[in-house]
Amino acid sequence: MQIVRHSEQTLKTALISKNPVLVSQYEKLDAGEQRLMNEAFQPASDLFGPITLHSPDWITSHPEAPQDFEQFFSDPRKTPSPDKRSIYIQSIGSLGNTRLISEEYIKWLTGYCKAYSYGLRVKLLEPVPVSATRCSFRVKENTQNLQIHVGDILKFLKKKKPENAFCIVEITMIDLYPRDSWNFVSGQATD
Repeated sequence: MQIVRHSEQTLKTALISKNPVLVSQYEKLDAGEQRLMNEAFQPASDLFGPITLHSPDWITSHPEAPQDFEQFFSDPRKTPSPDKRSIYIQSIGSLGNTRLISEEYIKWLTGYCKAYSYGLRVKLLEPVPVSATRCSFRVKENTQNLQIHVGDILKFLKKKKPENAFCIVEITMIDLYPRDSWNFVSGQATD
């Protein structure tokens, strides 16, 4: 078992920026937001408490360079261009036992995308059945669940991506797998 704990200096280095755009945003924080920011820098805070790793997880089994907030903020991949201002939602297969359940899932995802995505327009693409994707699939032996190859889904979405799309968010209730040796994967992204 491993415990990951960050010092106050590490948190400040990761979260405080000298970027003028971010500094002006920091200056606009109200008193409550400033208290929250100050709380974030305290090592004993619940906001960034120690993380206990009970077993190997993605982070420990796939080491990669750390990214601080400044690097995230400056990453051009996350900034929409003037001609790519829409998020498209594509559902594949049935999302529930009834149309009403499927519509609820789409409503939640649409609301989330609108709330957290730079004020972009959120548009729905027509749902497609799994067969229309022409993706590789398998039936998992121990569960008898259908699983779709996630790499094939990403290729399918890339071909369907409208010119004005910042991104396409695909939603499905069908298991995904990235390669034959994996049981499943919860999701995957690509540029």
